[in-house]
Amino acid sequence: MPEETPGFEEKPEVPADGTPEEPTAAEPAQAEEAAPAGDSAQAAGQETALLAQLDQARTALSERTADLQRLQAEYQNYRRRVDRDRVTVKEIAVASLLTELLPTLDDVGRAREHGELVGGFKSVAESLETVAAKMGLQQFGKEGEPFDPTIHEALMHSYAPDVTETTCVAILQPGYRIGERTIRPARVAVAEPQPGAAPKSESAEAEAPSDKDADAPDKG
Repeated sequence: MPEETPGFEEKPEVPADGTPEEPTAAEPAQAEEAAPAGDSAQAAGQETALLAQLDQARTALSERTADLQRLQAEYQNYRRRVDRDRVTVKEIAVASLLTELLPTLDDVGRAREHGELVGGFKSVAESLETVAAKMGLQQFGKEGEPFDPTIHEALMHSYAPDVTETTCVAILQPGYRIGERTIRPARVAVAEPQPGAAPKSESAEAEAPSDKDADAPDKG
């Protein structure tokens, strides 16, 4: 075996320019810096995408909420319209039925006026009137009330000195209403003030002798 010569150590290789190579510490640092920068950019991109999705979700939620509110309002309007139509149809049906009963009620009224409403006929007639009243039928029309063309129908006309306005002096047929709806006007005879007649108060004052005239002695 060859013997090693003491006192000689292996020297590192020296470049041609004579400058020894030193380990570059910047390269690992740059690599380490480059990696976090890429991660942060990727995280920022993901955050932007998530924010965009969140905005889209909020927009969709607002649109669905508005649609739901609109549908709810339409449904409430539909229910109110159905309820109103149901009430109207019921009122029309009741008015139609009671209108058909008016001639019978007129006969009952005439029989009562002539004293013919007796016995079993009286019980039936009163039951019929009670049922009609429960269904909302109301009778109107009285002698002496002012004539109203919206609820009265004048069948006879005359003049009278004791009235100051057009007045119903006779009820030929009573009127009937359901609530505020008139299903038949009262048929009446009316009287108007006498044309050219002075008001009652003035004529009474003219006819009544004054105290001065009554106390004056007769001339003659």
